[in-house]
Amino acid sequence: MRIGVITFPGSLDDRDAQRAVRLAGAEPVALWHGEHDLKGVDAIVLPGGFSYGDYLRCGAIAARSPIMSEVIDAANKGMPVLGICNGFQILVESHLLPGGLVRNDHGDFICRDQRMRVENVSTAWTIGFQPNQEITVPLKNGEGGFIADQNTIDRLEGEGRVVFRYLEINPNGSMNDIAGISNERGNVVGLMPHPEHATEEGFGPDTRLAMRSGTDGLTVFESAIAALARA
Repeated sequence: MRIGVITFPGSLDDRDAQRAVRLAGAEPVALWHGEHDLKGVDAIVLPGGFSYGDYLRCGAIAARSPIMSEVIDAANKGMPVLGICNGFQILVESHLLPGGLVRNDHGDFICRDQRMRVENVSTAWTIGFQPNQEITVPLKNGEGGFIADQNTIDRLEGEGRVVFRYLEINPNGSMNDIAGISNERGNVVGLMPHPEHATEEGFGPDTRLAMRSGTDGLTVFESAIAALARA
């Protein structure tokens, strides 16, 4: 399996995402925002960072990069696409996912280990989780508050498209404690927390009660590989 990771000007976590893909057992493929070539990949990750310096709106300029026309076409044909933090913002600005991401309600950048619940285990990026499984992955954002009109929120909730939900604390004021959502088909998922930073023992959140450290995020990438194998 070959999973592409797109680098935009200002991307911060593209190398981390490539590493996560490799640890999960797939081949990471570096993709450049200014090209129209997806290089025959089977899935795509839009990583975190500050694309184009977060000018205009977070993800707004990156959503109009040349490669995004190919990403949108591939996503609409069913290719698994994951957007992490800034990648989530890009997916929203590309209209592959509904809603928007706004400044954290407390006005500050936040960086913390975040507990959340996996609400939907039928997407291409979550089939490896157990229903309602609780996980811990790092979170770091300044504009991570998910918002949408009430009809959209009701539709996301009613259709089971809330994929991840914050637990214990709502770190940024997201409506309904939403940490991540999917499209109707379930192949496109966006989330604000960073699963790529919780993929290897000793290098992620220290979940001491479980006597292990930092691997909850690896299942996100393993799930995509499993979903592609089933296709």
